[in-house]
Amino acid sequence: MSQGIVSIRFLGDADLNHFIIEGSLRQERVLDFMLAVDAGLPGRPDPDVLAIAARFDRVLVSHDDRTMPVHFARFLRDGNRSPGVLLISQSVRVSQCALQLIPYF
Repeated sequence: MSQGIVSIRFLGDADLNHFIIEGSLRQERVLDFMLAVDAGLPGRPDPDVLAIAARFDRVLVSHDDRTMPVHFARFLRDGNRSPGVLLISQSVRVSQCALQLIPYF
């Protein structure tokens, strides 16, 4: 990585459409996107998912716009640190999501 260039490391939530990850990686092969299964996320409650993403120093990418914002606010209020959460609407086309994630790289 060149000096001065920041690469954001993503972690896909268990509910994230896997085609978004595949499409993003197809557009930019060096994109750093960890899969939920590799991080042990499936079946874990939101607070655990946030803690795992923070431990891996990754931005959590999720479709869970109903409960994740509440848990994330509580996570930060409790003094935890996190690179962030990126929420993607389920109604957005997969190809559009993949292309929008690339600029973050």
